Amino acid sequence: MAASSESTQMAGPDEVKIDVHDRDAGVPTDADLDVSEEANKQVRFHPQPTITIRSEEPPEQEQTTTLARSDSMRDRRFDHFKTFAGRLERQLSSLRGGSRHPSDDNEPGESKLSEDDTDDDEVPTADRYFAALEGPELETLRPTEVPVLPEDETWPFLLRFPISAFGMCMGVSSQAMLWKTLELENSTAFLHVNRDVNGAFWWLSVALMGLVSATYLLKVVFYFEAVRREFHHPIRVNFFFSPWIACLFLVKGLPEPVGTVHHVVWYVLMAPLLVLDLKVYGQWMSGGEWRLSRVANPTSHLAVVGNFVGALLGARMGLREAAIFFFAVGLVHYVVLFVTLYQRLPTNVPLPRELHPVFFLFIATPSVASVAWARICGEFGHGAKVAYYISLFLYLSLVVRVKFFRGVRFSLAWWAYTFPMTSAAIATAVFASEVKNVLTQALAVVLAGVASVTMAAVLAATMYHAFVRRDLFPNDVSIAIRRRPKAKFGKILARLRTSSADLKELVSRHAGSETSSFSEPPSPMVYDGRGRAEP
Repeated sequence: MAASSESTQMAGPDEVKIDVHDRDAGVPTDADLDVSEEANKQVRFHPQPTITIRSEEPPEQEQTTTLARSDSMRDRRFDHFKTFAGRLERQLSSLRGGSRHPSDDNEPGESKLSEDDTDDDEVPTADRYFAALEGPELETLRPTEVPVLPEDETWPFLLRFPISAFGMCMGVSSQAMLWKTLELENSTAFLHVNRDVNGAFWWLSVALMGLVSATYLLKVVFYFEAVRREFHHPIRVNFFFSPWIACLFLVKGLPEPVGTVHHVVWYVLMAPLLVLDLKVYGQWMSGGEWRLSRVANPTSHLAVVGNFVGALLGARMGLREAAIFFFAVGLVHYVVLFVTLYQRLPTNVPLPRELHPVFFLFIATPSVASVAWARICGEFGHGAKVAYYISLFLYLSLVVRVKFFRGVRFSLAWWAYTFPMTSAAIATAVFASEVKNVLTQALAVVLAGVASVTMAAVLAATMYHAFVRRDLFPNDVSIAIRRRPKAKFGKILARLRTSSADLKELVSRHAGSETSSFSEPPSPMVYDGRGRAEP
């Protein structure tokens, strides 16, 4: 302990004072000796406590390493389908102090995407979808293809939630329209349908529509790349019409009169349909890889039926000219689509068994068209009857082929049964009001019952597979194809070729060495200064 320049006072059993003048003189006194002895005792037997001050924050290098380690442990295999593609996370981590992850080079293979896995940001072409996929809705990867995402584990739920889930909304909301029609039409007045049935189906449709829309909106926010690939899918693109068709069903099936709805609602719902019409019909017309003969399938009816639903609702709301416009657009493209699907060009592969439910979409378009034209004209005239008879014939032609629909594995494609059957039942009820007799009334009741039972059965099966078996939404490999083909065993074959070449070279060298060992050693040659060899 250092003493003060003036005086030193130490705590001890006896208080000791030091004279400053004696210290300045340089002469040690008895007091100095006593003080030194006391100080030595205190230092030896009474040490002062030691206080260590540590910073609560780790050093900058340690903090950067910890952040880099946590970022490297994050699963990056799905970053290619995220909206920000992982760039936001890297920017945030760099702002926290790590400009570059030091463990990027030592990252495990399963949590790191290679350049081959990410490909480019461009979506695959239509021909690439047909070449890489198979199945009812081009949802199964061919055995020779390798997906971008892992196959051996379950993907995030939003990546597995397809746009075709809106088919459930169309099926349930069409039931609200059916029961409202059974309540208001003269042909079914004897049933005395309670108004609460329509209200119950309408509220159920609203709840289901809100749930499905919110889920898919989250997919748009967090996995926009997956949504973009669905939009370029030759079959999935048709399901982008289904949300707006379901909303039109909700307006049409409203328990209140449709005339009370403001016209702005109709314009808001038809604007997206018009944009999609311009997009899809333009591709059909322009040819190329998106030509109609190449991409036509029964789900293409969804791209047409929306025009007739909009025309039906517009006619009920008093928008006659707008209704005629959309009816004309839908009619001309329906004729072309119907002929294309009916002839099934020789180059087209027959539809697999799992896609057979979507054949009922053939019924939906003429059924809705007949009711729409009847509302536009104010009566169920000859034009409406022609469309209705077409739908009725197609309905009967599918029903008599019972074996055609046996053994079909359950999927969301089963909802294709509900909406067309309900549309046929509605058209029959309206037709029975024009041609009223026992046969038409009985037919309206039977078709309405079949449509309701079918919807209930499909809904129950959907709930069972969603909550009991939990296999309703498998991995959606249709959006995980590569932009360029990549054989599954390409790298293995390349390695085998390289190994075989090396093996051949090694065998040839070994054979040459054995041959040289058995031969006699050559005699030494001596070269003279003139470049001639002498033995």
